[in-house]
Amino acid sequence: MNLQLLTDLYEFSMANGYYATLPHDRQARFDVFYRRVPDNGSFVIVAGLQQVVEQVQNWHFTKENIEYLTSLNEFTPEFLDYLSKIKNHCSIKALPEGTPVFPREPIISISGPLIEAQLLETFILNIINHQSLIATKSWQINHAAQGRPIMEFGARRAQGPDAATYGARAAVIGGCTSTSNLQAASQFNIPAAGTMAHAWVESFSDELSAFQAWTKVYPDKVSLLVDTYDVLKSGVPNAIRVFKQVSAQGHQPVGIRIDSGDISQLAIKARKMLDDAGFPKAKITASNALDAHVVKSLLDEGAPIDNFGIGERLITSSSSPVLSGVYKLAEEKINDQWIPKIKVSDSREKITLPGNKQVYRIYRQDNLHQAIADVIALADEHITAPLKVVNANLAATHASQVLTNFNAKPLMQEYLGSDVSPIENDLFKIQQFSMDQVAELPEATKRLVNPDRYPVYLTATLAELQEQLITKAQFTEEH
Repeated sequence: MNLQLLTDLYEFSMANGYYATLPHDRQARFDVFYRRVPDNGSFVIVAGLQQVVEQVQNWHFTKENIEYLTSLNEFTPEFLDYLSKIKNHCSIKALPEGTPVFPREPIISISGPLIEAQLLETFILNIINHQSLIATKSWQINHAAQGRPIMEFGARRAQGPDAATYGARAAVIGGCTSTSNLQAASQFNIPAAGTMAHAWVESFSDELSAFQAWTKVYPDKVSLLVDTYDVLKSGVPNAIRVFKQVSAQGHQPVGIRIDSGDISQLAIKARKMLDDAGFPKAKITASNALDAHVVKSLLDEGAPIDNFGIGERLITSSSSPVLSGVYKLAEEKINDQWIPKIKVSDSREKITLPGNKQVYRIYRQDNLHQAIADVIALADEHITAPLKVVNANLAATHASQVLTNFNAKPLMQEYLGSDVSPIENDLFKIQQFSMDQVAELPEATKRLVNPDRYPVYLTATLAELQEQLITKAQFTEEH
C-alpha cells in the first residue's frame, strides 16, 4: 500500500514552505515518543517498526500522487517537481519491536532532509501509535491470563481491514498465540484458530445433530460451542455424547467454548461434568467481550478456563483506545553543525527533550537480567558509574541523584541508514524477545492495577541542555 499521501495537509504545506525559504538540504532529526500509558499502566510495548522501515525505505511519490497534489493548487511547481524526483534519504534509529518503553523515551528517531522527515510524520505516528497500543493491550491481557493461551478474535470489530491485520500482528507481539484472521495468519505466519459460530448450531434441527455433523467433517477438531441454547442442560451434555462417539472412533476431542452467561460458574460446573464423564483433558475456552480485568477476575474466582478467545476489547483497546505518541523536532543541522531544538510549553510535561539521544536500560551490577531504571542520555555521552541523573518524573520528590554500581545497555539501534541492525521478521521471536525484556522489569512495575512507577532519568548533561534552551526561549520571548 502506497502511504505517501497518508498524511495531514499541513505536512505538505510546511514542506512547501521549507522548500521556498530554507536550504533544500537542511537536515533534521525528529523523535517519536509518548507521554501517558494507556489503561493507567506502567509501560508500552513497541510495535510497528517493521512496517515503518519498509515504508520509509521505499518512500517516493508516484505520478498519480503528484497529479493529485497539483490539483490542490496549494504548492509551487518547483516543489512538486522536487517531490516527483526524490527518494528516501532518511535514516532510522529505534527501539527493537517488543521493547517495553516508558513515557518520554524516544521510540524512533528519524534523521534526514527536513522536508522529507517532516512528510513522514503522520503515517509513522499512525503505525506506531496503533500497533504499540494493541501490543500493550495484548500484553496486559496475556499477563492476566497467567500463561494460558490467548487467541486473537477481533477482526470483525477492528476499525478497518488494515487495523484488523496489523492489529493481529501486534497482538502476537504482546503475547497472543494465534488469530482467527486468515489475512494476518497468512501474511505474518501466525497460527490460525477458530471453531464454529452459533449459526452452525442453529442451521440444524437440534444441537446434537449440529455437533454430530461437525465431527463428521472435522473429527480431529471437535471443539464445540455450547451456549447456543443452554450450556449446562443442553450444550455440555450434548458435547459429552459427541465426545464419547469420536473417542470410540479413535479421535481425541478438543473441548468446549463458552461465549455468554456467567462464565466463571458455567466453567466450574462444565469442568466437573466433563471430568465425571471421563474427559479431563477436554479444554474449556472462554470468549465474549473479555479484557485483562475480566480475565483476572475469572481466574481469581477459580474458573477452570484453559484458554481465551478475545476480540473487540483487544483489537480496539476499547478501555483506552488512544496512544498519543508525538513526533517532535529534536535538532537541525545548520552550517554543518547540529543545533538542538526544543518545544517549550506552560505545561512542563509538554516540554520536549532536545538533541540526538540514546536510551539506556540500567541493570544491577550483580544481575544483568534485573533492570532497575532507564536513563535518557545524549547520544555522544559515555554512561558509566557513578552517574549524576535527574528524575524524568516531574512530580518526583527527589529530582537529582547519583547512580552507582550498575551496568548500562543501550536500547536504540540503527535500522535504516549505515551500519544497520537486521529487522527481525519472525513474529514469535519478537514475542519471545518482548517476554524476555518484560521479565527483566521489577514485578511491581507489571501490576495491572496501580503499578509502581519505574524510574526513568535524564543524564545531568541532557537536563542541563534542556534548561539552557528553556531559558533561551523565554529570554527571546521577553525581548
